[in-house]
Formats: sequence, C-alpha cells, structure tokens
Amino acid sequence: MPPEHSDDGLRAALAIRAAHPGVGVLVLSQFLEDAYALALVADGAQGVGYLLKEKVGDLRMFTDAVRRVAEGGSVLDPDVVARLVGRKRTAGPLDRLTPREGEVLALIAEGRSNAGIAQELVVTVAAVERHVTSIFDKLGLHASPEDHRRVLAVLTYLHA
Repeated sequence: MPPEHSDDGLRAALAIRAAHPGVGVLVLSQFLEDAYALALVADGAQGVGYLLKEKVGDLRMFTDAVRRVAEGGSVLDPDVVARLVGRKRTAGPLDRLTPREGEVLALIAEGRSNAGIAQELVVTVAAVERHVTSIFDKLGLHASPEDHRRVLAVLTYLHA
C-alpha cells in the first residue's frame, strides 16, 4: 500500500481500530507475517481479519471472511495460523491441551464455528462443544458477561 509499500496497510488498520473500535477491519497482505497478525489482534480479535492476498481468488473463502469480520468475528489466514503454531515457544498453557483440543483451537483461531470445525474434523458438533469446554477449563477461561472466552482462547493461542 502506498506511500511506503511496506506495512502502511497494517498501520492504517491499527489506526482505524484505535479511532473506531467498532469498525471491522480485514487486512489483505502480500506477506506471511505473523507479527502483523499478532499486532492486529493485540487489543482484541473481535471484528478483525488478516488474509493473504493470494486467498482473495477463493471467492467463497473471501466472502466468508468479510461476513465474519462484519459480524464482529475474527479471521486469520490458515497459513498464518500454521506458522504461529509451528514457531518455537516455551512451555505454556497450551501444553495442557490434547492434540485434538489443539486442532480445535487452531480452527477456532481461523474463525471457524463449531459446525465448521465439526465438518472439518469429521466429528459431531457435540464433540466439538466438549472440546471447546475442555479448552476453556484448561486455559482457565471461566464464563463471565464481560469476556468472550472464544476470543480470549484465540489470544492465548496466538501469544503462546
């Protein structure tokens, strides 16, 4: 994005979010930069998205991402999520999760619904709901009217 052709788009998205927190922002990036995605969701993942430009050609994925962000959800490019998962990290709260719970949390981080996760993993929605409940318990995320546990779980996932 002009003028510097570097991280101008991300900086613009962050400025928009700071000035108008209720406005959804979907960043389309040419670069697979996990730091950009982390910066975007640092103050909350509601109404934000980060996709690689090459995914815009998949019209279904792109329109789904726009819809989710507009509805206050979040979208992270699967390649970004995979890169974040693959980076070296110290022991943390995610180590308490089973491999299947880790898969479920990764799909939550991609912005998938329970039904979408169930379809992807070829399990029932009830099984996904049990995994999500277990993830919340293991991460110490208790129900409260002030917090959105799904978003907090994704933030824990991204910061781990």
